[in-house]
Amino acid sequence: MNGKPADVVELANALKVLADPTRLAILDLLVEGVQCNCHLGGRLGLPMNLISHHLKILRETGLVNVERDPFDARWVYYSVIPKKLAELRGQLSAFLDPERIQPRLPTCGPRLVGTESLHAANW
Repeated sequence: MNGKPADVVELANALKVLADPTRLAILDLLVEGVQCNCHLGGRLGLPMNLISHHLKILRETGLVNVERDPFDARWVYYSVIPKKLAELRGQLSAFLDPERIQPRLPTCGPRLVGTESLHAANW
């Protein structure tokens, strides 16, 4: 984990998955509603095996759910997991919140020379 908080690692992993343009396009289509991989492939102009590969990665990340048709198990449908998408949105929003930016003087380097008394006053 390299000393990083678990939530930062989780966010980075989700962003890595979504950094792929095909996976992002698939997620975008799934936000429109439940879809099968043949429909996704047709809309994106990609073969079903490639769509299946990307759907597998999205499922492993927890963003996408898979469900077999109750009448014909050969048909598989995919959908976005709203709770997971909301969690990701919240994590990203919190991480990128400009209110997190704090004024701070450097504690090392050439800018520190002559600012020791100012720096001490801020602590």
